[in-house]
Amino acid sequence: MADYQPLPEIEEQPQPSLTSVKPTRVVSVDVFRGLCVFLMMLVDYGGAVFPVIAHSPWNGLRLAEFVMPFFLFIAGISTALAFKKVPNKVDATSKTVLRAVKLFLLGVLLQGGYFHGTKSLTYGVDIVKIRWLGVLQRISIGYVVAALCEIWLTHRTQREVKFVRSYCWHWCLAFSISAIYAGLLYGLYVPDWQIKVSNATIYSLPSNDANLYTVICSVRGDLGPACNSAGMIDRLVLGVDHLYAKPVYRNLKECNISTSGQVPDTSPAWCHAPFDPEGLLSSLTAAVTCIIGLQYGHVLAHLQDHKGRLCHWSLFSVLLLVLGLFLVFIGIPVNKSLYTINYMLITSASAGITFCFFYLLVDVYGYRYLTFILEWMGIHSLSIFVLVTSNLAVMSIQGFYLSVPANNIVHWIITRFVHT
Repeated sequence: MADYQPLPEIEEQPQPSLTSVKPTRVVSVDVFRGLCVFLMMLVDYGGAVFPVIAHSPWNGLRLAEFVMPFFLFIAGISTALAFKKVPNKVDATSKTVLRAVKLFLLGVLLQGGYFHGTKSLTYGVDIVKIRWLGVLQRISIGYVVAALCEIWLTHRTQREVKFVRSYCWHWCLAFSISAIYAGLLYGLYVPDWQIKVSNATIYSLPSNDANLYTVICSVRGDLGPACNSAGMIDRLVLGVDHLYAKPVYRNLKECNISTSGQVPDTSPAWCHAPFDPEGLLSSLTAAVTCIIGLQYGHVLAHLQDHKGRLCHWSLFSVLLLVLGLFLVFIGIPVNKSLYTINYMLITSASAGITFCFFYLLVDVYGYRYLTFILEWMGIHSLSIFVLVTSNLAVMSIQGFYLSVPANNIVHWIITRFVHT
């Protein structure tokens, strides 16, 4: 994430107080980012052993559903701190776009299919089947939207900052993006569509042997895994071969997936289709999460007392949570794959409450030693993501085997403790 400038120095007090701010780096930002990395590692590696923390097959909230919004939320906070002062908007814009492009391309390399994961010692990807979107790509999209919003849509004076007046265009953009998302999600007509599933594997030669499945839709506003407009947009714009090949909805009972991860021919046609949880349409509301984090960052950048910061954050979090729960009450499902608006609101509120807790713990009361591991992980978050979360470290260990490639410690752990 972007670096930021330290807060202006003020007179230090001997005891922590809710009305004093020390002139140091805001440790809770690093701690929260470290929490994001830790949770991602936990659900990626522990989710197979403890399914209760893994991604929900479709609707619902589990621990894994909070990871992506937390990343986007802290990206928004960091963006507000990085662009607290923008002397040259054009220069700031060019640097922002370049940084986002670099992050996007890194995501394509790590999650585009080039690395084959923990069950294969091979690497490489057919460019006609490369996955274009993923975790880092989504963060880069959210970051560039929030950064450009901060650079060009902020109207504040040097004398004072009024959060509603200074950042009203931020909220207009967030509401507009949400409205466009809702219009496309509920308004687009989804016709019947077909999916051709090849029987070839990454180890076999190209083959014409494939099964053709037809998904019956002809609906509008469907939020199920088969006929939602988000999947249709991705299939039309990105191409079906460039989507995530093993969507989590295959764990639904309807798909009857085997222990080896295969979908039977008798399962519904949509169970065989790819679906990208980081798709184009859901990236709209994901960007709104980043804009929400941006507003928390404004409070951190411009208010100089702990009590004022915590009051603003707490009130904002409660409002987001109440609105999100209201949408649940009227029947809108909480869905991470579609990144529904109530999912965005509830997870953003959860991120805000969690950030308040860490801010109170380490920045107000100074219990930094309790979170030093998370702080270190937050400072080195991108490096850890590349090495651990993208399986590079695991694959490096897996490369050492005895006699045959399958006889390695990673394979031993998977076969004994992971049931897939």
